Amino acid sequence: MRNYIYKTIITIIAIIVVFEFTIGKQLNQINEKINYFGTSEGRKEIIISLKKEIKKANEKENYLNDEERELIRNFILKIKKELTL
Repeated sequence: MRNYIYKTIITIIAIIVVFEFTIGKQLNQINEKINYFGTSEGRKEIIISLKKEIKKANEKENYLNDEERELIRNFILKIKKELTL
């Protein structure tokens, strides 16, 4: 009976250790990111980052390449055609 109890305790400890080093670590990282977005400083940094990206996009000559232009153009024409019917 003692061997069963010892094996059970060792198994439970091993499962806890494996959980903490695998899934638990990932959950902690996710919680940190969620908490970061929840703070006012985190939101301010996100806004600053978005502004920088928008400025970079505005400085570009063309937003889309030729393939993207063609796809969007065809899509818009198809929508216009459906709306006129």
